[in-house]
Amino acid sequence: MDIFNYHPRVSHEVQVGNRPLGGDSPLRIQSMTTASTTDTEACVEQCKRIMDAGGDYVRLTTQGTIEAENLRNIKAALRAAGYDRPLVADVHFNPRVADVAAGGIVEKVRINPGNYVDPARQFKHLEYTDEEYAAELRRLEERFLQLLAICRQHGTALRIGVNHGSLSDRIMCRYGDTPEGIVESCMEFLRICEKEHFKDVVVSIKASNTVVMVQSVRLLCAAMEREGMDYPLHLGVTEAGEGEDGRIKSAAGIGALLCDGIGDTLRVSLSEPPEAEIPVAYRLAEYVVRRAGHHLIPGQ
Repeated sequence: MDIFNYHPRVSHEVQVGNRPLGGDSPLRIQSMTTASTTDTEACVEQCKRIMDAGGDYVRLTTQGTIEAENLRNIKAALRAAGYDRPLVADVHFNPRVADVAAGGIVEKVRINPGNYVDPARQFKHLEYTDEEYAAELRRLEERFLQLLAICRQHGTALRIGVNHGSLSDRIMCRYGDTPEGIVESCMEFLRICEKEHFKDVVVSIKASNTVVMVQSVRLLCAAMEREGMDYPLHLGVTEAGEGEDGRIKSAAGIGALLCDGIGDTLRVSLSEPPEAEIPVAYRLAEYVVRRAGHHLIPGQ
């Protein structure tokens, strides 16, 4: 870390439609719609406002296959109106939905390791022998390989997005509610991507607690470096809030990591209209990145 300069962490480029990220690409800014994804008109209008504000990507909640299929209609309406920026399907709980969305409908799909194959968190205490735990990882890999094959076939990028608040019971019982457990939840999936030579992957670790979020992302970067990985990173603080509180909380979490040179794309998660997130994200990114190439300030 150099508090007087900005040195971006090295990452490889991931193609996300016509807006690549990572590598030599600029920091990409994104937001997320709040309308039901079955409401085509409302989603299209929100997407337009986000893109008009300067958003590079728009993420849409995709609860089921009905929502995944309706992304076609939303995308078609946007393209007809001259909006060509990438759409991202946000999927939880149902790997089949991720398969559908990745099949040429959107440019990127986000999955949550905490509920992609593992059941929804029920706060159960589970005990595994090493052999049983390894069997669970094989089950995860078998299902995840199906999604990777679809993404590869259709040129769809993938975000492996860990949420601190939705770690699986399996991870919690093995590693506890710790940054190390958060990181391992992500690394399990990344090791499969590495084995399959699938590189169109972005990773993220989010938490509502900025200290946990910053510590976990730094640990993830160290873990990836140890294992020879350079996947680009998405930054965000979960449900930062609104007004000054949301902006300060986002600046503390995202800003600390940007100062480390960490981050290839970011979202400031405010409880406000989604287009209001974009100028805040740009202001935060500009404040840190403009220090690139700054002359050394000697200590004495």
